Amino acid sequence: MATSSLPMPGKRFVIGVPYVWLILFFLLPFLILLYISFVDMGGDISPFKPIWDPETGVLSLRYENYLSIFRVEEGAPLFKTLYVEAYVRSVWYALLTAIICLLIGYPFAYFIARAPASVRPALLLMVMLPFWTSFLLRVYAWKGLLADQGVINRFMMTVGITSEPVQMLYTNISMLVGMTYVYLPFMVLPLYATLVKMDFRLLEAAYDLGTTPFKAFWLVTVPLSKAGIVAGFMLVFIPCVGEFVIPSLLGGPDNLMIGRVVWDEMFTANDWPKATALAVVMIALIIVPLAIYYHYTGDPAERK
Repeated sequence: MATSSLPMPGKRFVIGVPYVWLILFFLLPFLILLYISFVDMGGDISPFKPIWDPETGVLSLRYENYLSIFRVEEGAPLFKTLYVEAYVRSVWYALLTAIICLLIGYPFAYFIARAPASVRPALLLMVMLPFWTSFLLRVYAWKGLLADQGVINRFMMTVGITSEPVQMLYTNISMLVGMTYVYLPFMVLPLYATLVKMDFRLLEAAYDLGTTPFKAFWLVTVPLSKAGIVAGFMLVFIPCVGEFVIPSLLGGPDNLMIGRVVWDEMFTANDWPKATALAVVMIALIIVPLAIYYHYTGDPAERK
């Protein structure tokens, strides 16, 4: 009896659920943002205005919301605008945070993967334990640690390391510390999931062939954990680009990232079209490189 090439109803349902989720909670909100970014609010307070002429039906898109992002004053350096600088600063700090999380998280994940199976659940629980506490409380805790009269400064003055408080809060370092602390589990967990499945007998074979431990780690362990490195890097980098809370609470006045710029445009200036245009450009800056990367690194058979 010939079998149908179409999947069974149960398989269709399982495959369709993720697509429905993406359409409802990503595609539709993105289309709404894209719509508002072409709106001319004028003096109105509502951003949901038609982008076509009601009388003629002609589509009238306001590209000024996008052009103003990259427009510079006469005589100024190319692309030297507040928005472009905020984009560059956001990408730079997100990249630094992802690298720091990788340097700290890889040894953590490797240690957990090599630990006895009986203690791995407890070690993983310790990694995930911060998620049981409010995100804002964890960030505010760092303010208490890094403030001029905070725990760290009081300790250093007590033991005689310094005679006066050291400026640690509202600096680049405090912001990186906060972002690294918050997003470190997102690096550790994908790395652990990859390393725990690795056949460690390959390392023993490399040792038997005369390879040094460092060379075996670099030539065997790192390539086999590439998928976890990429997944963890993206899980940290992408949310860090649009981070708003941590730069606002721990960063200084010079750490104006794109998340804060979007907030100011939307809620302070009440310019929703400009804010959504900034958000659309930020999404494009993240998704387009990811799509190109996965296109050229994925299975060649899947691209046909």
